[in-house]
Amino acid sequence: MLQLVRAAIAAAAFIITIDPSTAQTLDKIKQRGVLIVGTKADYKPFGFRDTSGAIVGFEPDLARDVAQRLGVRLELEPVVSSNRMQFLQQGKIDLMLATMNVTQERRQTVGIVDPSYYASGVNVLAIKKAALKSWEQLRNQKICAIQGAWYNKIVAEKYGAEIVAFRGQTESETALLQGNCIGWMYDDTAFLERLGDPKWSAFEMPLETILHEPWGAAVKLEERNGPWGQFMANTITEWHRSGKLIEVEKKWSIPPSGFLTKTRTEIK
Repeated sequence: MLQLVRAAIAAAAFIITIDPSTAQTLDKIKQRGVLIVGTKADYKPFGFRDTSGAIVGFEPDLARDVAQRLGVRLELEPVVSSNRMQFLQQGKIDLMLATMNVTQERRQTVGIVDPSYYASGVNVLAIKKAALKSWEQLRNQKICAIQGAWYNKIVAEKYGAEIVAFRGQTESETALLQGNCIGWMYDDTAFLERLGDPKWSAFEMPLETILHEPWGAAVKLEERNGPWGQFMANTITEWHRSGKLIEVEKKWSIPPSGFLTKTRTEIK
């Protein structure tokens, strides 16, 4: 009898810790007929604006697939590294697909869904005149970066770089072109498209990519193990198994990812 009482108390405590207004996202999406997904709008080809102003790219395509599976309309909300988790916590978006690397700290803040759907590492787009050959050369050098990037502190402490953080890609890009930094530190995937653009002919990505980390889709923390989190986990697993992620990668002319090939083999 005592065990039953204890179990009831534990269950009641668990229920109290869950806010009913935030624990039914899957039902809310179906009822409203709209899925709101936070994606990047300044990270070509993963999420950017086309000539009409619409947000397109690798992650918007994945968001569209989720909406189709739910039979609802898709609404894309542009986010940046510094606000994407807050938008999710505040209920401004139902789902985040925004080039977010998975870290333990972030797992404690938002409901990162497993498996991951992509991966990237950290590199520097540097002016060729800097003649960078190693990360150690960043000591006491001004390096542009994005606010909220998890690796800013690591690189500053390990390599002594002077991090100059900006709100988004546009601001970092402008600062680099204006000579405010010798390089811009970001995901290596973000520089692939730029390296083929004549606009960036005076720049290079000379360093070895470091700090490889997977990208995670995210729901609210309290819903990670609930119906919405499980729906997304099953969806991402199916993306890997069916080759959907590789298909979308090819569509956007993204160089083949070893992470996708490896994960697909493991999941199959």
